[in-house]
Amino acid sequence: MITTVPPRVGVVIPTRHRPELLRRALASVVAQDYPGVIETVVVYDGTTPDGSLASGDSTRPVRVVTNDRTAGLSGARNTGILALDTTYVAFCDDDDHWLPAKIRRQVDRAEAPDRPEMVTCSITVDYDGIRTDRRAGTDAVTHADLTRSIYAMLHSSCFFFDRRVLVEEIGLINEDLPQSQLEDWDIKLRAAERRPIAHLDEPMTVVQWGRGSMFARRWNTKNAALRAILRLHPAIAADPRGAARVYGQLAFGTAAAGDRAESWQWIRRTVRTDPRQWRAAVALAVLPHPPNAERVLNTLHRFGRGV
Repeated sequence: MITTVPPRVGVVIPTRHRPELLRRALASVVAQDYPGVIETVVVYDGTTPDGSLASGDSTRPVRVVTNDRTAGLSGARNTGILALDTTYVAFCDDDDHWLPAKIRRQVDRAEAPDRPEMVTCSITVDYDGIRTDRRAGTDAVTHADLTRSIYAMLHSSCFFFDRRVLVEEIGLINEDLPQSQLEDWDIKLRAAERRPIAHLDEPMTVVQWGRGSMFARRWNTKNAALRAILRLHPAIAADPRGAARVYGQLAFGTAAAGDRAESWQWIRRTVRTDPRQWRAAVALAVLPHPPNAERVLNTLHRFGRGV
């Protein structure tokens, strides 16, 4: 009788200052019902590592390392990816956590005859205790889909890759984006340009949103990242629907940053590209009083949405 050994899965958890949330994320990895080995690398970015988290468990080992690449989320993820030699690699942010079947279900999908290079799942958004499921309504996400929408339910804490393909063909996480903003959209676009992303449209990751998010409300950085994405992925600007979405985000972001002149430019560009794009109207509402952006975002987040 031939016994098949389940493929080894690696998990990368970047972290900074959230020890309690990190321990919850790690516990959710340990609790996976996957029968194979899951090796976790916790990557400390700019803070002192907690060596007590390391474990030599035979099926759920944990290593603790320091980000030795570009400071920030992208560099930390790449440090973890390169520290692993597993067949697959998954990401989990330190403030998120998984349901027990996630890795088993993603391995099953990755091992299917079509051998997808990237597998995702849907999410449950937890915004200050209010939970909302976000589903994509599909089992495959294409490059054309991603030029029109970031597909926020394909969250980075859901990402699952063939590690060799990620490192050697898709390429590592972009470390040049401002403060690692929108690195998740960039890697989804690059992966989907090769092959559609296989998606399990069931919430198997709980994503923590809230006013304390590490990158919340850094408007100038968000705006710079959106401009960078437009440069890196010209297919977005070539799609009127996708272009108007990003222009509307820039209209809102520059209004929130208090840059009235630039916001007006993006509002006009949004309306010319797609008059139905609602973000232009929201930007207009924020323009006279930039602090209103907080109220708008807090309202959207309660429903698991964002601008």
